[in-house]
Amino acid sequence: MSQLDDKINQHFAGLVVRKDLVKAVKGNAIVPSYVLEYLLGQYCATNDEATIQTGIETVKEILRKHYVHRNEAGLVRSTIKEKGRHKVIDRISVSLNDKDDVYEAEFANLGIKKVLIDSNTVKTHQKLLVGGVWCIADVEYEYTEDKSASPWLLASLKPIQISRFDFDGYLEARKQFTTDEWIDLLIQSVGFNPQMFGKRNKLAQLIRLIPFCERNYNLIELGPKGTGKSHVYSEFSPHGILISGGEVTVPKLFVHNGTGKLGLVGYWDVVAFDEFAGKQKRVDKALVDIMKNYMANKSFSRGVETLGAEASMVFVGNTDHTVPYMLKHTDLFDPLPEKFHDSAFLDRIHSYIPGWEVDVIRGEMFSSGYGFVVDYLAEILRSLRSHDYSDRYKGQFTLSDDISTRDRDGINKTFSGLMKILYPHGETTDAEVEDVLRTAIEGRKRVKDQLLRIDATYPAVRFAYQGADAQERLVRTLEEDEYPDQYHRRGATEVSTADLPQVGTDPLPLIEAAPAMQGPASRPSNPVPMEPVLKEQHLVFHENQRGLSFDKLFSPYLVGAKRIIITDPYLRMFHQLRNLMELMETISKLQGPEDEVVVHVVTVEDDSNGDRQTESLQKIADACTGVGIQFSWAYDTSGTKHDRDITTDTGWKIVLGRGLDVFQRFELNDAFSFANRLQQHRQCKEFSVTFVRVGPAACS
Repeated sequence: MSQLDDKINQHFAGLVVRKDLVKAVKGNAIVPSYVLEYLLGQYCATNDEATIQTGIETVKEILRKHYVHRNEAGLVRSTIKEKGRHKVIDRISVSLNDKDDVYEAEFANLGIKKVLIDSNTVKTHQKLLVGGVWCIADVEYEYTEDKSASPWLLASLKPIQISRFDFDGYLEARKQFTTDEWIDLLIQSVGFNPQMFGKRNKLAQLIRLIPFCERNYNLIELGPKGTGKSHVYSEFSPHGILISGGEVTVPKLFVHNGTGKLGLVGYWDVVAFDEFAGKQKRVDKALVDIMKNYMANKSFSRGVETLGAEASMVFVGNTDHTVPYMLKHTDLFDPLPEKFHDSAFLDRIHSYIPGWEVDVIRGEMFSSGYGFVVDYLAEILRSLRSHDYSDRYKGQFTLSDDISTRDRDGINKTFSGLMKILYPHGETTDAEVEDVLRTAIEGRKRVKDQLLRIDATYPAVRFAYQGADAQERLVRTLEEDEYPDQYHRRGATEVSTADLPQVGTDPLPLIEAAPAMQGPASRPSNPVPMEPVLKEQHLVFHENQRGLSFDKLFSPYLVGAKRIIITDPYLRMFHQLRNLMELMETISKLQGPEDEVVVHVVTVEDDSNGDRQTESLQKIADACTGVGIQFSWAYDTSGTKHDRDITTDTGWKIVLGRGLDVFQRFELNDAFSFANRLQQHRQCKEFSVTFVRVGPAACS
């Protein structure tokens, strides 16, 4: 186990489970993760391997004996008849038979209906009336000659969810973890390996949890297929329900005026709409209107009566086009059905998760570490719904007066939710509060900026805040930095793009990611050849930014160099050495066939895999021989070398904040992945680069 896993088991003993065990026990059982983890939590909530293995076998046996597969329902019904009584795990829903004045249960997989259930059980577990609940139930069979009566009897019923938890103990245990450790624990709890994600992507995963801990929170996530947008809402909590966007009706969602039956928002903490996108989908305008009212006022009408509810709403859907395409031709709400592509509806959304930044889920991304039994975390988050953390930035920071009341509500609710998830104990630094506030502002800004494109009557908003120093700090979305020419369609003067030297006819859009570089956007539509204009500068790049390559970043400063020294102590792992090889490719493109350049690398020998590292460096040297690069390397043995830079004999020093390791993980073995073949299709880590003029002698 990792040190984090040891710490998790130490402070949350009995409340955590190893996440890879879910796959080990699931088999072909089509049940949510929280059902399996409920069982694993009973038998495998430990770090003792022998106990875990015994527990796995016990859970498998329970599923084998009691989980009802649809294709084996007849056999299970026969077992109940022959034995007289049998325990089953199934999804149970209940309806009122008003003719006979009784409640009747229906078992989804077992296929039996009209099973009598007493009123007290229904009152205790009201969600049985809407959508159904996974339960462990004792079912009896008693034949009767009364043809109107059902032979099936419900002896007992227990919803599969945790019965109690110690909230104060949770807060106290949180204090034992650093912020990074806590975030990694939460990511492992969702089922992912935190080592595969940058901080920005981790926060995107955690924003998906806000609807579970924040009442009446409206969230949207649009992005490519396969990024796990709906996973949390279908698998994570017994208090949320995922429905297909095509199945939404006013009676199902709010209230049936004929029967008076309350809809989903009256019973569930989170109602998530899957496959919400699709321009051609037919949508009932009455549904859109009642949703607008509910999302704004937390209430809806039933005849002459107005009812309130606390359910948060989540909308997830797939995009059909790239971000720059949507920004150029429409907006980032482009995939939505026409009737939902309505400014009044969209203005009710508190935050927009940029799903295009989230990687497609791969097998290596799943965690084998320890995380909370998801049902335990779900109950914690549910208890936090009654808390309000929205004012916890107001002692240190102030939102701009330009931000409207509705925008403030969106920012405050996102901020409150993230603070509950990350800092439920209330202990934070100013920097941590500012990070959460910027994330909250960006999520609402993404909504509002698109509204400005859809409806010209909306006034432009300056999304900014002030700290104790009274200095204004602007917040920008990542796509605004990446595609400024397409982003601002109303002629707003915003951050510029083309401050980096240009080579040939291809403008270098690198500075689109550098918030420090400001000025009017003035990129020519028909660029003309320009001589490189080199200058000293400091560039900052955001996590998840795309469009960067070593060619664009380094080429202008390497042109004409005959000797280059690369210093980076972290050229050990395969992906780091591959980055070095790709820099050699950049250098080779700048040389004529008759030219040669000397490249010397200074790094640190890997203690555990030094032979493999040396072998890889030699392979790079061998490859360079045929393209006019005299490649050599040396290991620094002093143990004091921490510099990361590139120095040229033309008088430039490129100071690398994190060396050449600027790209996030991608599938190295996928020959058909653009990210594998072209750097500009990879997501970046957060990093900075400084270009300094030092004179030719610095490279001697």
